[in-house]
Amino acid sequence: MNTDVVIIGGGVIGLGIAWRAARAGLGVVLADPEPRGGASWAAAGMLAPVTEVVYGEEPLLRLNLRGARRWPEFAAELTEETGHDLGFHTSGTLLVALDADDNAALVPVHDYQRELGLSAQRLRGRQMRELEPLLSPAVRGGVLAEGDHRVDPRAVTGALLDAARDAGTTFTERRVIGLATAGGRATGVHLDDGTPVSADRVVLAAGCWSAGVEGLPAELVPPVRPVKGQIVTLRDPSGRRFMDRTVRGMVRGQTVYLVPRDDGRVVVGATVEEQGFDMRVTAGGVSRLLRDGAALVPAIEELDLLEARAGLRPGSPDNLPMIGESGMPGLAVAAGHYRNGMLLAPVTADAVAELLTTGAVPEWAEPAAPARFALDREVRA
Repeated sequence: MNTDVVIIGGGVIGLGIAWRAARAGLGVVLADPEPRGGASWAAAGMLAPVTEVVYGEEPLLRLNLRGARRWPEFAAELTEETGHDLGFHTSGTLLVALDADDNAALVPVHDYQRELGLSAQRLRGRQMRELEPLLSPAVRGGVLAEGDHRVDPRAVTGALLDAARDAGTTFTERRVIGLATAGGRATGVHLDDGTPVSADRVVLAAGCWSAGVEGLPAELVPPVRPVKGQIVTLRDPSGRRFMDRTVRGMVRGQTVYLVPRDDGRVVVGATVEEQGFDMRVTAGGVSRLLRDGAALVPAIEELDLLEARAGLRPGSPDNLPMIGESGMPGLAVAAGHYRNGMLLAPVTADAVAELLTTGAVPEWAEPAAPARFALDREVRA
């Protein structure tokens, strides 16, 4: 099999790149045993540049804000091409303080958000409950982040799969076991059934499994690690939307969020566990999520329990993804998106498609260059 581009990985990042590259006129093969699965299938769907902001991570914030600005057009275009309802909502997120200590802890967070020019409005408990009546009466206050939105990740990945296929992408549900190289250049991949796929360019977008693809020199292996997250999906038996906004809060020092879907489902998540490639759903993880979620929104105790699942987020050492040339000619990387894969899918697809068609990523994507880690390794050596 010969093609212009072979993409390793069929999550939201790989699918988005496949769609954009195929629409640009490139021949595309995407290899993944379970396209639209993995971390994308287990994601909550928060598009949250404001409530995810962390001190000292301004480069990531700038990229996240670009992703948030890109989403309305991206969602409209994807819906127009496929007819899929993506569950895209711009009603904002409520960052909730359950007690006085949580409320005090939100002060520096809100100050930092405002210092960065982010839209974040401080509210009292009564004002929070006016916006979301199902919040606990114990809620003392919080922040309305109007710039944080949400989507249904399963709808998004399903739409991207259809869009990529309609644009001409060929899918092979096989696992890539290694790169094919010649003269120090990536020339394709080897599939687990022994089939070779030759390509002018290879894109490594395999999430937390990106570091396990054989054939890369050690210094160019992307430093991506799995960060386990357990989530629980509940459902209002009436089938009506349970809440209007995403609710996030801190309960007993643990972060929990509740993300509503249009059909009455509510996703409660997510644990953050450095457990390697452990995909077990544990009683302790589910119990903690339900307990803390009910502390913020007590009415979830009356909902049906639909699903408990674990996913593996692809973490990077600085939480900024790797987007761009790998350091090996012919190989690009799009990995390490950690908690922001859904948010950054549109801009990652844009950047990699531009790289594939012009030979360079746009200037705004340069801070995410994979080469920053190769340089760090050289300094340490």
